[in-house]
Amino acid sequence: MKRETFVLKFAVVLMGLPVLALCIFVVPKIAAFFAELNPKFAYLHYPFYIGLDVTALVFFVALYQTLRLLSYIDKNQAFSELSVTALKVIKYCAMIIGALYVVFMPLIYLMADADDSPGMIVIGMIIIFGCIVIAVFAAVLQKLLKNAIAIKSENDLTI
Repeated sequence: MKRETFVLKFAVVLMGLPVLALCIFVVPKIAAFFAELNPKFAYLHYPFYIGLDVTALVFFVALYQTLRLLSYIDKNQAFSELSVTALKVIKYCAMIIGALYVVFMPLIYLMADADDSPGMIVIGMIIIFGCIVIAVFAAVLQKLLKNAIAIKSENDLTI
């Protein structure tokens, strides 16, 4: 099972690298561009920048929990409370990212309106709906895992 989880761990790391690069190189330019497009809302430059970095930080927490979940699978502890906790944290991370993007949608709208590019709003909506899908999927997996743990412990006591 280690080979399969190695590929998944590698994929998780590959998911994190572009986000890290975006945080370092692109997000400061986006925040400065927002201040340039909307001079009367230039005071929102830093909250916008901080909000984007906080979403990235929460994303990295979710990736870390995913790596922990994969390590539990490696150790044959997939059906444990540790896995349920990791899924719960992933669910909350997805909900937090979605909520932050809902809060920042008016700023994204102002930026899209000033730049005359409606695609920015669509990207924001895709991120929000993607977070909803991930949160629901993690909640379903969490519930299934809890039920499987309960059945497993019941069977262990029966035999």
